[in-house]
Amino acid sequence: MKSLSDLLYARSAAALTATYLCLGVAVAVALDLAVASANGTAAGLTPTRLLGDWLLVAGSGGLLYGAVTHHRRRAENARSDLETSNQQLQVLSRVFRHNVRNDLNVIQGYTDLLADRIDDERSRECLETIRETTDDVVAISEKLRVIEDASPEPPDGRVNLVDAVHDAVGVVDAEGVAVTVETPSEAWIRADDSVEFPIREVFENAVTHNDGTTRRVSATIRENGTTTCLEVTDNGPGIPSDERAVLQAEEETPLSHASSIGLWLVKWMCETQGGTVRFDATDDGTTVRLRFEAASPPANPAR
Repeated sequence: MKSLSDLLYARSAAALTATYLCLGVAVAVALDLAVASANGTAAGLTPTRLLGDWLLVAGSGGLLYGAVTHHRRRAENARSDLETSNQQLQVLSRVFRHNVRNDLNVIQGYTDLLADRIDDERSRECLETIRETTDDVVAISEKLRVIEDASPEPPDGRVNLVDAVHDAVGVVDAEGVAVTVETPSEAWIRADDSVEFPIREVFENAVTHNDGTTRRVSATIRENGTTTCLEVTDNGPGIPSDERAVLQAEEETPLSHASSIGLWLVKWMCETQGGTVRFDATDDGTTVRLRFEAASPPANPAR
């Protein structure tokens, strides 16, 4: 069923103004009659009074027509700009993910070829830097693909968050990292399978960007009535305050930006799932809290 705002927006400015004029005149006359009846006389209901009421209604109707026309025009322009921006983003994303990635694969191939033919240590270090840089850009293209393929519709499925966390821990290369997980036997949330990507990204950030001598990562799932929260804490250097400010403001500027697309992936993908993200950083490390809508377990959960 359409809402009242949808029904009103579907009508033209002229139709809305005509409806307003009819109702306005009727209400004005009804009020004049009510006042005259209350005073026990019809002397106040004169042609001059009625003409004044009609002029007032007509003037306000003209203002209504102008305001509706102006905002409709702005809305249409905004919609056109949004469609153009979305089309540009889709083209840029496809070019980056396909064309640029193919070029990176060529670079990686020649890097491996040169690595077998170069003996001096300095050249090998340079080639390793090239390989690591291209790997990072390829990883970014994969994250862009995940974001692009994400459905904007609210999720209608449910996922066992406990299984998603254990799967993410199993995928992440946590060699040399003490990982502890504290969860209930199961914790179902309203989400679809794509929720695994932000969860995995949180663990990857906690492990990869932790340069401490003794690296520790802990994960805890807490259920609180209608919500379920995943907390991932590490003892790394933490997310810089300016990057956290960018994520909270949801805006990048030339002098203020988040260096990792992964942080945006976590934020956007969780919000797509109807959840929220909070980053808390101190001198002792970072805690990322992913909060989701709780869901009842399925009648026959898969084992």
